Amino acid sequence: MSKHTERIGVVVVGGGAAGLVAAIMAARNGAKVLILEHNEVPGKKILATGNGKCNYTNKVQGVDKYYGQNPAFVAPVFEQFGLEETLQFFKELGIYPKERNGGYYPQSEQATAIRDVLLMELKKQNVGVVCGCGIRGIEKTAKGFTFRTKGGDFYATKCIMATGGKTLKKSGSDGSGFLYLESLGHHIIDLVPGLIGLKGKQSFFADIAGIRADVKVDLYIESTHVCSEQGELQLTNYGISGIPVFQLSRVAARALSEQKEVYATLNFVPFWEKEQCLTYFKERFKKADEKHIGEALIGFFPEKLIPVLLEESHIKAAKYANRLQTEELERFIDTVQGLRVDITDWNTFDTAQVTAGGVDTDEIDAETMESKLCPGLYFAGEMVDIDGICGGYNLQWAWSSGAVAGIHVARELS
Repeated sequence: MSKHTERIGVVVVGGGAAGLVAAIMAARNGAKVLILEHNEVPGKKILATGNGKCNYTNKVQGVDKYYGQNPAFVAPVFEQFGLEETLQFFKELGIYPKERNGGYYPQSEQATAIRDVLLMELKKQNVGVVCGCGIRGIEKTAKGFTFRTKGGDFYATKCIMATGGKTLKKSGSDGSGFLYLESLGHHIIDLVPGLIGLKGKQSFFADIAGIRADVKVDLYIESTHVCSEQGELQLTNYGISGIPVFQLSRVAARALSEQKEVYATLNFVPFWEKEQCLTYFKERFKKADEKHIGEALIGFFPEKLIPVLLEESHIKAAKYANRLQTEELERFIDTVQGLRVDITDWNTFDTAQVTAGGVDTDEIDAETMESKLCPGLYFAGEMVDIDGICGGYNLQWAWSSGAVAGIHVARELS
């Protein structure tokens, strides 16, 4: 086992998005910095963002884009390092922003570009990086912190924890960083996945898997409506997915973890009110001549979806469309504008894009990202009980919280 007797100013545990920016900002402000990363290369999870194109921030920012027990925690952080500072930071590193539907991407549309310029800046700032280190423990000492690793012990005056959440285990984000926090006095809000597909109880999913449609999704917990999202829904063999589902999945997962009843309704005709829908389909069926109702719906709904909508409406597909009774028509409209899906679980945690939960923000100073319980300990990124919606918001939180932690930890050392 190697011996590392030198005491570093700052050790950043975790070389993901937040950790890399934290290290850069600390070094720029005069601190001697070392990153301990258990992957063989840092920044691996960045490569998966934005389907490999890296939607690294969004021009529409606000507290309402974030979740957590206290979403307002993000405000003092963003006041110090927000959207404009992020765009400027990456421009200086060589990333020219391309804006599309509010999201910002590198002009090259390559996530590798974001990772590469960060690594080049680490080198420029003389930040040390130890990969594959395998941390075994973190101890608070009178002089700072001791990091026990499979490659020996490291010593630092200050520590920034930026190990990520529990999603995408193959990227290194496996939740292991939380194991060391109890001994440092911190409490963890239960971890659940965010931005993830949801599993449905109904048996019809095998028949409609693969369908994509513009749908309004309404989420209910204990029969109370809690939120809505609209966009391209993906029907899968296990349930529902796609951006509108991702946006509300955190709320659903939290309720499921608390053993509450959760269900969603799917509106396949979100552009009409019920009366408009009734009028349209009444006329459509009236003009259907001798078509069966299943035939009369072709061209309006995906063909695989039609038998499911009819079965859930208790209408036989062989019935002639122009002979539909008023009560049958109303049942059909109620189904197409409110198909019920009983949510039983989420898709595997490893498919989630972000972790909801984490270090309780009541235990962190929002102005500095320093622990209120353990002086010299700072946090950044997904470890904290803050997570954002789709669209570059989780990376914005990573950059902002990392920058603020890095700046303030260096000031404390100077």
